[in-house]
Amino acid sequence: MPEGDTVYQTAARLDDALAGRELTRSDLRVPRLATVDLTGDVVETVQSRGKHLLMRLDNGWTLHSHLRMEGSWRIFEAGEPWRGGPSHQIRAILGTAARTAVGYRLQVLEMLRTAEEHRAIGHLGPDLLDPAWSGPLADEAVHRLRAAPERPVGEALLDQRNLAGIGNVYKSELCFLSGVTPWTRVAEVPDLARLVDRAHRLLVANRDRPMRITTGETRPGRNLWVYGRKRGECLRCGTPVRSADQGPAGEKRVTYWCPRCQQGPGPA
Repeated sequence: MPEGDTVYQTAARLDDALAGRELTRSDLRVPRLATVDLTGDVVETVQSRGKHLLMRLDNGWTLHSHLRMEGSWRIFEAGEPWRGGPSHQIRAILGTAARTAVGYRLQVLEMLRTAEEHRAIGHLGPDLLDPAWSGPLADEAVHRLRAAPERPVGEALLDQRNLAGIGNVYKSELCFLSGVTPWTRVAEVPDLARLVDRAHRLLVANRDRPMRITTGETRPGRNLWVYGRKRGECLRCGTPVRSADQGPAGEKRVTYWCPRCQQGPGPA
């Protein structure tokens, strides 16, 4: 599933292509939106909220989408061939005179009154990429994490109700940087405030990068400490990186950790 920085980049591309422009083409290919025609409406802005995308229109409505595991929005210039998958996977087409945005495999696509966006995103915790990020938002994220002290920190970080924007990559990397395994109880994490601050700083640092970097190195294969290094060594100590599924049934995600650099329990 795309993480907060990837969704932020998607929102920025959509905003650049559509914001302030009148839609000359509208085709929403989901049954409940089959009769919706946005032609003639003007896109005011496109913003991300955690892993959600909000396209606000001048008619008081918002097109809400979520990429989930396989969704994507692609931008094409006028006359450019579309690339992103077969046509039967297209769920949305929104075009202006110059550009067309095509949504492929969108698992969530709905129209909401802009004043009622809370119906889709009201459950989210503080957004790590909120332009207004501040101490109170960080404190709220820490408070939400501490509300379930027995929960494994890896699961707590993935719960968007605690703080919005962290996915499987950042979960693994943040646990490594905090020196704890993802199965460590929240109550036993040494400094939750520092973990939240580091999460915010990492997402901000990567929101405009084509490659996600947590190590400070730009070379492929050395840009992440442990994530994806199933058959590799820890970049810090050389110990073979381990991996295992984590999470409740139906929501398990593979996680990576260094058994030497990270203290705490492992998978059952």
